[in-house]
Amino acid sequence: MISCERAGALIERRLDGESLPSDDILLDAHVASCPSCAALLAQEAALDAALGAVIGHKLFTVLRFHADSRESERCYTNQPVAYPVGGRKTFNESAWSRQLFVERQPYIGRTAEHIRSVFFDHALIASLGCDSVLNVPVAYDGRVLGTLNLLHEAGWYDEGDVPPALLFAALAVPGYLTLP
Repeated sequence: MISCERAGALIERRLDGESLPSDDILLDAHVASCPSCAALLAQEAALDAALGAVIGHKLFTVLRFHADSRESERCYTNQPVAYPVGGRKTFNESAWSRQLFVERQPYIGRTAEHIRSVFFDHALIASLGCDSVLNVPVAYDGRVLGTLNLLHEAGWYDEGDVPPALLFAALAVPGYLTLP
């Protein structure tokens, strides 16, 4: 039997259409006996497709927040070569982190300059054709569990995207609560 961590990597390969038959056999066996991974597989694929259709994105990631280490861990990505699952990043205290993790409010960055001012990996983001961002906190019981992160061309996101994004964040809570 494979671990949940290995299953997460295989889920990403499947969702990206890059899985091998042997990967599928391992993943199917694991998912059949692990309700958490089964739910995660279904939820992440649904979130990616639904957010893409309703709001739009070129890059979509789901991050889990680890409050004790002040790190975010990537649980899902639609671009695994650039942003692999399992990657972690520590963040510094800033207006951006306070807005997301303390105030639990979405952040909209409309331009490449906004992205440069917040993200150390701004060059990689730009190389993917992304010059705007919508970060949405996924909160439950007064704490942030993680974020949904949508990136697209400059000027793509505005305040009108916040209500549907918050609805998707609320729908993501049960999946976050099942993470090991």
